[in-house]
Amino acid sequence: MAKVGVILSGCGVYDGSEIHETVITLLALDRAGAEAVCMAPDMEQAVVNHLTGETVDGAVRNVLEESARIARGKISDIAKIKAADIDALILPGGFGAAKNLCDFAVKGSDCTVHPEVARLVREIVAAKKPLAAVCIAPALVAKVLGDDKLAHQLTIGNDNETAAALTKMGSTHVDCPVREMVIDKQNKLVSSPAYMLAGNISEAADGIEKTVQAILEMI
Repeated sequence: MAKVGVILSGCGVYDGSEIHETVITLLALDRAGAEAVCMAPDMEQAVVNHLTGETVDGAVRNVLEESARIARGKISDIAKIKAADIDALILPGGFGAAKNLCDFAVKGSDCTVHPEVARLVREIVAAKKPLAAVCIAPALVAKVLGDDKLAHQLTIGNDNETAAALTKMGSTHVDCPVREMVIDKQNKLVSSPAYMLAGNISEAADGIEKTVQAILEMI
């Protein structure tokens, strides 16, 4: 059975992992007979009220504990996971990917990536194992691989401003429809726009399911 790492960033689109994207990913892996190995960094995060979309002043939660809500408690601190433990890696989107796993949401192309997240991404790519990123998560991957001067292709859909940021970080951005994905065969990278473009859950699901299938075929 293939083991696929899934990096979570909290619970909820505005301050953590996008729940639809994450559940679709986990369901697609399970239906394909793969084991999801959920993980998240053990760190603090700011909190957003998902009813109003506003930051809750003074409220702080833990990313690993919040991510455990989606993983039904079966989750590890990412610091304890090595590339040798898994066969592939996937990063769902949500603002947590751009706020907690890195600070792209604030600093754009000048962002920094959480050191343990960057480490595992580098280990997976160096081991030539498949890596997938959904929604805004390709921005994080672009920063890590761009810093390493590795030529690669990714997509976030067709948003010009975000695509330009990925290009500045070293990616070749490829426009992509919501129900599709982009495959960088040389580097075993797969990316799909999901809720960067999706107007409903079925649109996001089509691209994510294809993404999961693609990385499993690369193992």
